[in-house]
Amino acid sequence: MLLALAASLSLGAQAPPLSDLDGRSVDPLGRKDIEATVFVFVRTDCPISNRYAPDVRRLGESFGGRGIAFWLVFVDPGESSEAIRAHLREYDYGVEALRDSAHMLVQLAGARVTPEAAVFGPDRELLYRGRIDDRHSGFGRVRPRATSRDLERALVAVLSGEKPSPSTTDAVGCYIADLR
Repeated sequence: MLLALAASLSLGAQAPPLSDLDGRSVDPLGRKDIEATVFVFVRTDCPISNRYAPDVRRLGESFGGRGIAFWLVFVDPGESSEAIRAHLREYDYGVEALRDSAHMLVQLAGARVTPEAAVFGPDRELLYRGRIDDRHSGFGRVRPRATSRDLERALVAVLSGEKPSPSTTDAVGCYIADLR
């Protein structure tokens, strides 16, 4: 089902309606020199997203030099670029950021909450969507440490030439508001 969603919402050769923090159009799936692109959907005001900043930074540092591109995707159209820049400094994410004000990537990935990760292959195929790890097992239920590092496992599979299994997991976080 996820692959059908990605195909039906294919970005094709057109640049998506996404922008960097300076308002310039960005096509993060346009690179052919990488193994995969990771999007981590976030909001500045989501405490669960904010708790994952060290994990996102660690994964970006670990996999960024190995052919994996990392992007933070800010989904709230009301957040200013200045607020996002301040947030990036405060939480020291260490990965590139973009704005998805029209929720193009949200729809393409099927993201529902922040934080939620989506991994796309170089052919724009959705390979994984879901949680970063299982530290948050439900609303108000937090483990002291993760027992399953789902995003990391998916990236290891991709770099090994395999499809991540499972290809989806249920993320727990702050709901992404529907723009309709």
